[in-house]
Amino acid sequence: MTVWPSLSATAFGRFWGRLFAIEFGIRPFGMPITVGRLLALASIPFMASLYFLMRLPRFPGVILGIKNPFCWQYRLTNRRVIVENPFGGGELKSVALDRFDAIEVVVEPGQAWYKAGDLVFQHGQTETFRIWGVPRPETFRQTCLKARQSFVGVQHARASGLAV
Repeated sequence: MTVWPSLSATAFGRFWGRLFAIEFGIRPFGMPITVGRLLALASIPFMASLYFLMRLPRFPGVILGIKNPFCWQYRLTNRRVIVENPFGGGELKSVALDRFDAIEVVVEPGQAWYKAGDLVFQHGQTETFRIWGVPRPETFRQTCLKARQSFVGVQHARASGLAV
């Protein structure tokens, strides 16, 4: 499973997410016109440029082949969770599926508007790994926990001699 971070993975995106969540406004004809919605409408050019900056692997150094440090994705494999530069950019960091036993969802200010949150991978009380701005974090959390359960189950079966 591969997940691209939302705009709330950046401090700039979280700042705008706090502004977009402002509910002060009026309701003519039952349609809410809030300060947050007006700001969201006005910020489309800025937010679109941030979105494409986070998706294009070699922007702005396309000609020179310079990798974009703002472009990354989260990938769950059958052995680990990886933060990587997509399209052959390489691994930035990772955690093995047996190096955590719980995952906590932390929604920071500004992430709620995007329906996103940070996933904190914990081994006991120790934080072993963190990924930021995951859209629909509960879905990715459940998938990671199920993959971990399968991985650890196979490891235990191999250790006890039940599997090859």
